[in-house]
Amino acid sequence: MDKFEIMERLRKQCRNNEKVIGVAAGNGMTAKYAQQGGADFILALSAGRFRQMGVSSLAGFLSYANSNGLVMTFATKELVPLIHDIPVCFGLCATDPTISLDSFIDVIQSKGFAGINNFPSVGLFDGQFGEALAEQGMSYALEVEAIRLASAKGLFTVAFVFTPQQAEAMIQAGADVICVHLGLTQGGDVGAKNILSLQSAKRLANQIFARCDELNSTVVKMIYGGPVNKPIDVQFMYDGTSTMGYIGGSVFERIPTEQMLLHIMKSFKETTNFHYDDLLANVMGGIDAHVDYIDFMKNYVRLNYMEEITLQEVAKILRLSRSYVSTLFKKEVGLSFSQYVIEFRLNRAIELMQVSGLPLNRIAEMVGYLNYPQFSKIFKKHKGLSPSELLEKKQKDNDS
Repeated sequence: MDKFEIMERLRKQCRNNEKVIGVAAGNGMTAKYAQQGGADFILALSAGRFRQMGVSSLAGFLSYANSNGLVMTFATKELVPLIHDIPVCFGLCATDPTISLDSFIDVIQSKGFAGINNFPSVGLFDGQFGEALAEQGMSYALEVEAIRLASAKGLFTVAFVFTPQQAEAMIQAGADVICVHLGLTQGGDVGAKNILSLQSAKRLANQIFARCDELNSTVVKMIYGGPVNKPIDVQFMYDGTSTMGYIGGSVFERIPTEQMLLHIMKSFKETTNFHYDDLLANVMGGIDAHVDYIDFMKNYVRLNYMEEITLQEVAKILRLSRSYVSTLFKKEVGLSFSQYVIEFRLNRAIELMQVSGLPLNRIAEMVGYLNYPQFSKIFKKHKGLSPSELLEKKQKDNDS
């Protein structure tokens, strides 16, 4: 499977508006089921192996192990022999001072890998440490050179980039896939805490992809990591960018395992009435899509309905655009956010009217209205009668 065959397959998918999916796998099981699930290529990364040890992917960037040696050991035993229909790419630490890039890429090719990816990348290092690495010759330029050498040898190349300038260098080196690396993946127990927001991620992707389009319109453009850890996040990135696909590591390998095992252990510990299928559906539903955002918004209303609530403040908390949150909420709930807030407040007011015996003006204040006339007007508009009329009707019904 050479790069030309691989790229023809991926470009055909893109022409048919099918998204390209890559999976960074740390063992054979992840790779096997990723392939069965429809993954288009596998990345063998040292970060994935560390994830399998239960530690952060950050370990792949430090000297806890030889990254190239670690990848070669597990991937030649667990990935290359098992995965046949899609390419397996070697996560190459190009800044390793103990190897000859040209010779080592020959070894990678001889072991059956279809391509390479520049990982771990010094592109994640900035400040004094990043400057010190560059001064010693261990710079991003070596990663560019690795992509150039591999491409010339007919290997499929997936380039992680962090800036438009790096994207330009990688395209000139012959990279087949330009993947905007958005930082370490948020989510789960061992994920990074400081991340780019989705809005910032989209801006960065647009800047980089604009440069890609100027230089090579046929390159496959993908995203990886950062705040993008759910299908709804990926959809947000697809909307308004030329993103053609997504590469996930922790998203496919670590986070589902963490959440599933936690739920299973608690269920076995706490009850004998254990419904595995229901659990699986709930856990995957929680990982899967819109429900996280929608549930957050509903809970936010429930906790703050007595105060002023705006969609803008909720969108800011979620780090999403107001228009995106508005469209998502209405699509999922069937009401606009403002209508939902009104309905929640009025239904809460009815509950208070039925059981509390409080004055109506006090109830109005308790459910978030500045004064009774405003409350009464909105109440009548939505419920068909005023609060006092509702009380009178309730009294008549009780008397009869």
